[in-house]
Amino acid sequence: MCAGAAVPSVNGMSNKTALVTGASRGLGRALAAGLAREGYDLIIDARDAAALRAAADGLRAAGGRVTDVPGDVTDPAHRAGLQRAAERAGRLDLLVNNAGTLGASPLPALADYPVEELRAAFEANVIAPVALTQLLLPLLRTSGGAVLNITSDAAVEAYAGWGGYGAAKAALEQASNVLAAEELALRVWWADPGDLRTDMHQRAFPGEDISDRPGPESVVPAFVRLVTQRLPSGRYRAAHLMPADR
Repeated sequence: MCAGAAVPSVNGMSNKTALVTGASRGLGRALAAGLAREGYDLIIDARDAAALRAAADGLRAAGGRVTDVPGDVTDPAHRAGLQRAAERAGRLDLLVNNAGTLGASPLPALADYPVEELRAAFEANVIAPVALTQLLLPLLRTSGGAVLNITSDAAVEAYAGWGGYGAAKAALEQASNVLAAEELALRVWWADPGDLRTDMHQRAFPGEDISDRPGPESVVPAFVRLVTQRLPSGRYRAAHLMPADR
């Protein structure tokens, strides 16, 4: 779309569109699949182009309509590419800021936390999602859409070793809180999925067996409820959102 062009109207466009970052594996891939089952068209990204392509092919094989855009959300050029993809779709109803980084691993005490690793954690977990949200707000406002920022209990609890990741997620939570106060026509959610059996969680516990953690698909019904029922803006825990019949 050319600079200054009008945002397309969503009138007459029946399929809602969701953009999910970090969707090649783990929670992002599970959420993308859940949204596809709810009828959303998808725009997905991830740094690993091959893994993203495999995820997109799997979603398409299940009947999903998917645009995959490989890249790193900390890269402004990639964020601009995601904006163009959303503009080509003609509408955006949901932005899921799921991509992020654990930071230093094994988890160090704050006294020993490498400053460059800390800076990278804030870049991926705070700056990138806020910057992407800024780019996509015009489309989200047009649709009366929603922003879902994936957070963690490390944002609100003091766990030894989790200072870098937790501080970044705490910053994202407060940014989400302020965005909700400023964008009253939108829904803004910051949601804690709980401990899941993902690559990131394994990096937090190198060499340990995390097979007792539930898979990321287990919390998808909670997030689907949040989105489809359009619950009020705020902080949520997936465990509290699970449908009563599960």
